[in-house]
Amino acid sequence: MWKKEDAKPQGVPEISAAPVGTAPSGNSSPNAPASAPATTRAAACISQGIKIKGEVSGKEDLFIDGILEGKLDLVGASVTIGPNGQVKADIVAREIVVRGSVAGKLTARDRVQLWNTGSVAGEVQTERLAIEDGAILRGKVEAGKPRGNRSDATSNAAAGGESAKAGSVAAGTAI
Repeated sequence: MWKKEDAKPQGVPEISAAPVGTAPSGNSSPNAPASAPATTRAAACISQGIKIKGEVSGKEDLFIDGILEGKLDLVGASVTIGPNGQVKADIVAREIVVRGSVAGKLTARDRVQLWNTGSVAGEVQTERLAIEDGAILRGKVEAGKPRGNRSDATSNAAAGGESAKAGSVAAGTAI
């Protein structure tokens, strides 16, 4: 006599008829992939072992754990340099997180964050700057909101008034 269980091919998992987004009833295997909603902002990745020379531009978030030389222009996106990432480029982005090494000019509209494993050699220009203990920063720093034109900030500092915020940040955090 034919049985439904005998008709199943071996090694092929049974497909659940449960609607998407609901958990199947009964015991589930710990090795089964978790159902997570797909994100529309998944980061693109330059993984370890990949080397790119040239200009990279776009609108998506980018994670770099390989080698990049040239120019990186992701104005509305976030750029993360992973712990194995080695970047020799000028970077323009909304947010820049450095866990590896970067040589070049970093321009971030919102913020630049240096993790304790990160190192930057070059120029940093951003509204907010966060540096963890152990991070290395060598170069020029301009942090804070721009105060009109540069001549006003320079004349205030020269007249003994309030010093420019960029100067105080650079003096306090550059190694």
